[in-house]
Parts: sequence; C-alpha cells; structure tokens
Amino acid sequence: MTPQSAEVLALQALAHVAADDNLSGAFMGTSGLSPDDLRQGASDPVFLASVLDFLTQQDDWVVAFCDTLGLPYDAPLQARYALPGAEQVHWT
Repeated sequence: MTPQSAEVLALQALAHVAADDNLSGAFMGTSGLSPDDLRQGASDPVFLASVLDFLTQQDDWVVAFCDTLGLPYDAPLQARYALPGAEQVHWT
C-alpha cells in the first residue's frame, strides 16, 4: 500500500470514528483531542496514523469499519504500516 492510499484509508477511518458517538468519545477521551483537533489533524499523516492505531485496538471496530467500506480486514493495519511511525521496533 502506498502512503497516499494509506492516507485515504485513514481519512475514511477518521470519518468512521467521528460518525460513531461511542468511538469518537473513546478516541477523544483517551487522546484529549477536541472536535477541532480532529478536523485539523485530517491533513497530518502522523495524526492519521494515530487514528489507525486507535481503530486497530479492537477487532470488532476493525470488522465494523471494513464491513462498512467493503475492505479486507487487514486493510487498516496495512495502511498503518505505510504511514509514519510504523518502523519496526526491536525490543532487545
């Protein structure tokens, strides 16, 4: 997946999160963001990566998002790997 297509998918994820009161409340509550922050972050690849980080925390969130858009269930994670901050971490 290219970074550009990953950004498009992440924007779709942001719209999905924002449209769901439970998800948007959880995202904003854990991150401390306001609705204005969500709008401003939509053009920042690092912010979009954080949306995918949030969404991929729960399998049922991923399934609902992917089912809504007709995407394969690994699409959010593939997009996350194409955005900044997904470098491989070595713990040893």
